[in-house]
Amino acid sequence: MAETVGGVSATASPVANSSGSVTNQAIQVLQGPYITNTYGSGIQCQGPTLNFTPYITGSVSAQKPFEGSYLDPVYDVTDNFGAFDADGNPIGDGILDNPGDVIFYKDTRTGQKDNYNLSVGFSATWSRPLDKKLQEQCKEAAAANIEMMQQLTANKRLDFEIARLKNCGELIKKGISFHPKSPYFKICADVVVRDKTYITPHRHTIPTSKDAKDLGGVID
Repeated sequence: MAETVGGVSATASPVANSSGSVTNQAIQVLQGPYITNTYGSGIQCQGPTLNFTPYITGSVSAQKPFEGSYLDPVYDVTDNFGAFDADGNPIGDGILDNPGDVIFYKDTRTGQKDNYNLSVGFSATWSRPLDKKLQEQCKEAAAANIEMMQQLTANKRLDFEIARLKNCGELIKKGISFHPKSPYFKICADVVVRDKTYITPHRHTIPTSKDAKDLGGVID
């Protein structure tokens, strides 16, 4: 009913203007996988992981060219002539006497500033498996597998030494060996063969002259 009042349109036509700017800066933290240790035989154990991410961010905003101040002209706004009062004295008529004339220039600050922003910091995340029992079982399996590999290595070493002992002994019995100046002479240098490279301590009884006469022998 208030749309028309006395023949005059009363329709509201509001106008609203807004402006603004937003700057978003974010630090992205990439979560890495757990550190995985492999012990062979398909055994893999994952341990806690610490991710340390340092970062440096900065921003600069400036206006070019930079002007700290500017000269603002002050115009002549005098209005003293153009009309007369009742007594015949000149007075202003509402029109500037010297339009466009600059009296002087006023130094006015612009308030222009350069903005600098620097941010330094770091982010850290700590990740740890929740099931502690599985971690302990994986460690026990890894320890058992390492002991097995050490035992297999010892067995291989024993087989090698026994084979070396056997082959070197047979060659020594046959009188075959490397030359003492050969770099391979040391391969069999620690192998001992009885009655070949080592004589067992023993004693021999030497018969006396009386024993020889009884036997019908002659000793010179």
